Amino acid sequence: MNDSTTTPTTPFAAKRTPPGGERAARKRAAIIGAAKEQFLRHGFGIGVDQIAAEAGVSKVTIYNHFGSKEDLFTEVVGDALEQALGDSAAAMSRPGTADADLREVLTALARGWVKGIAQDEVLALRALIAAESRRFPQLGRAWRAQGPDRFAEPLSQALRSCAELHVPDMEVAILQFYALVLYPHIVHSAYGERLSPDLAERLVERGVDMFLGYYRNG
Repeated sequence: MNDSTTTPTTPFAAKRTPPGGERAARKRAAIIGAAKEQFLRHGFGIGVDQIAAEAGVSKVTIYNHFGSKEDLFTEVVGDALEQALGDSAAAMSRPGTADADLREVLTALARGWVKGIAQDEVLALRALIAAESRRFPQLGRAWRAQGPDRFAEPLSQALRSCAELHVPDMEVAILQFYALVLYPHIVHSAYGERLSPDLAERLVERGVDMFLGYYRNG
């Protein structure tokens, strides 16, 4: 029998400080891994009992660590996006990035995004978020926070550092960059299709050139 998708009213579902220590960290990692597998296989309606059995822990342990199934799903999304985009985020945050050739920086960033976000697993999680976003808007916020939003500020700094560019509306510019190099993958995934590696690379290279050409001449 599946659990309700609302936060349980049992005492162990109350907000509390998650367990700490090395053993707790191992259990937490096991729960996140099992939950990701179960969510992807069965959807958000999968019961916490099934996730607990897959992780080899009790249902109480899951609620002690995460509080609710929605919170657990949010952690799954954050973990998946960190694995997919963590290296790109770290590269953008390194001192000296702004001094590098901007085309090189943007091209490397876009390739990192495509490599991470265009994975079947990550796209499947995004599809689940889209399906549940009306009931649980925090799932969409988790995707934004760990995905596009985490790059907004370092990307803004990189664009501002280039004296050749004129960017009057940074928010629009960043969305335009996403649209050129990344969003086609997300759109096609909604139809069950994947862009070929060659087409993905052409989108990156020409998208970066279009973006920089527009704001150099703007």
